[in-house]
Amino acid sequence: MPVRRVSSRTTATPAAESAAAAGGTANITFASPLLAWYFVLIWGVGFVATKAGLQYAAPFTFLSLRFVFGLIVLAPILYFVKPAWPTRPMAWVHIIVAGLLVHGIHLSGSHYGQYLGLSAGVVAIILSSQPLLTALAAALFLHEPPSGRQWLGIALGLAGVALVVWHKIDISVMSVASFSAVMIALLTLTVGTLYQRHFCRDADLRSASFIQFAASLLLLAPLAWEVEGATIRWSWTLVASVAFLVIFASILAVSALHTLMRRGQATRVASMLYLPSVVAVLAEWLCYGITPTALTLVGVAVTSAGVVLAAGGQRTANPQAQPNQSAN
Repeated sequence: MPVRRVSSRTTATPAAESAAAAGGTANITFASPLLAWYFVLIWGVGFVATKAGLQYAAPFTFLSLRFVFGLIVLAPILYFVKPAWPTRPMAWVHIIVAGLLVHGIHLSGSHYGQYLGLSAGVVAIILSSQPLLTALAAALFLHEPPSGRQWLGIALGLAGVALVVWHKIDISVMSVASFSAVMIALLTLTVGTLYQRHFCRDADLRSASFIQFAASLLLLAPLAWEVEGATIRWSWTLVASVAFLVIFASILAVSALHTLMRRGQATRVASMLYLPSVVAVLAEWLCYGITPTALTLVGVAVTSAGVVLAAGGQRTANPQAQPNQSAN
């Protein structure tokens, strides 16, 4: 009589699977606020670091330095870590397109807006309307319509930022070129973050950053040479600015933003982009002695309330339920 062999492999019960899923969700819930606050703090301080760096190199040249330094930093990391690289041609295309939008064109536009004389207040108020565009795009293309509470939060956030930077706004220095540059920065950041979320969901952010830095450098280095003469006035301030912006902003903060976009609903994540302007005001106060006004403090409170409403108005979308198109 043949003996029936009992398999030693344990099958997970539905309850165990649910517990494991709950544990994973708890880890994501715990980590996401840390990533969000890291992004907000670094992105806000980055405005001050950029202001310092642009005193020594024009925007295309300054950004070319950033991308060269970024490639130098990432190369040994990728050598030892050996992350996954894209395996299909369209995956490379999607990563490059997202990188040119977020790193190359967006940063060029925002930097050139200030370089051409636009005040920091005007730049901040224009770029801070990005959550509104993201909400509209998410509703139209990602089937993530914001709730009424989120729309209220978006409106409050934008109003709060206006109060924060109102005392800095000087319309008299605005030109068609400077305004156009910042509008390009606004549109490309909005499209780029949503594009990367939709088409590069499974891309390894380490190898993707290397590809995107290289693509952006190939775009901007010729412009730096032809348009600006690639003139650099070397100083320790410039070196510190580039190092900070590359390591903490372009690599870590942008990766944090894309990670949050992968995990959550687009409108909720984009609402965080109101807060860096608040951090920038505080950083200017600490670094340059520019004391915030009473109106600025009211704006900080209004902006914070708007972010709370926009971030809590709708449950986070399940990334697993969304179609994966990153391998196209």
